[in-house]
Amino acid sequence: MIATSRVSFGSIIDGLTAEDAINPLKILCLFISMTILSIFLDEVGFFKHMANIVCKKAGKNQIKLFLYLYILTSVLTVFTSNDIIILTFTPFICYFAKNTKINPIPYLVGEFVAANTWSMMLVIGNPTNIYIAQSFNIDFLSYLKVMVLPTIVGGVVASIILLVLFKKYLHEPIGECSYEEVHENRFLLVTGLIHLGLCTILLAISSYIGLEMWYISLGFAISLLLIISIYKIIHHEKDTEVEETIIRAPWTLIPFVLSMFVIVLALKENGITEALGNALGNGLDEIKYGLSSFLCANIINNIPMSLFFTEILETIGTASTNAIYATIIGSNIGAYLTPIGALAGIMWMSILKKQGVEMTFLKFTKYGLIIAVPTILSTLLILFLIL
Repeated sequence: MIATSRVSFGSIIDGLTAEDAINPLKILCLFISMTILSIFLDEVGFFKHMANIVCKKAGKNQIKLFLYLYILTSVLTVFTSNDIIILTFTPFICYFAKNTKINPIPYLVGEFVAANTWSMMLVIGNPTNIYIAQSFNIDFLSYLKVMVLPTIVGGVVASIILLVLFKKYLHEPIGECSYEEVHENRFLLVTGLIHLGLCTILLAISSYIGLEMWYISLGFAISLLLIISIYKIIHHEKDTEVEETIIRAPWTLIPFVLSMFVIVLALKENGITEALGNALGNGLDEIKYGLSSFLCANIINNIPMSLFFTEILETIGTASTNAIYATIIGSNIGAYLTPIGALAGIMWMSILKKQGVEMTFLKFTKYGLIIAVPTILSTLLILFLIL
């Protein structure tokens, strides 16, 4: 057993090309750069300010409040990052619910589901989207053309199920609430929004201007941090926003993804990847790859699952467009079947525990089964119809 292990590891290293080693780093760079833009907006109070506006507009109507927060979470997720939205909005929802004495569970589950459903729409919404799309040279606009309709259908189906599931709680009135003041620096906020907007536009046309997406996102992240640092120096202010943004960036993803990448290569070297690819076979790719990736994400987490399924699709050499997009769908919607479906789920459960909100593994999974199964089936059906 020991000798076999040594031979396998040696084979992995020998077979690792420069492109194999660099590609995961490019994808991580793209995701971390986009996350930095999102975290900065959170640091300057943008997300909290938007949430305050929504809560004030909803008045004392919980159904209105739920729908407004669901829409806000969905829209912001499309253009930023599902992880950042979840980590930012979860404490706010807990704070608001405690002050108004309403049940936070419908809003917390709704936020989590919205973030992990609407993250499918753009390639930058989830690191799993980025990895799979980049592995098969799918550009920003080509991705959007395919995923826009499945995402809309999935988002609408999920919202209807959520409204029915939490109908009883959402008919109760909202108590009086004092809002936490957000002190915004208009220059910082506008600068952050301009960088995010221009970055998204350039990512959309990156294949036409001959620039790789990670170059664009990294350039805008560096530009933003430099401009804000210079502004702070000129105004003799402490640069807390840049410091906190750098500290909060998901640097831990680097060793996690790279270690998972090595494990996936080991599975490939030992023939497991090819065996699973042959077992899945051809035909009904939406169902086979969509559901298998959906379930696999909840066994090994959606990031290693995406690495593994990408290798399966590359190994069999006949990866269909249907199978690729079905795997992307599985990686996103699989995030809310169980808490281990995504890193965000594990962090989300940790935040709820600190906030004193009861959410057990079993309770999460019960909601996950009710919401995720119809959502992924309807999404995969639309994918089948349009491809």
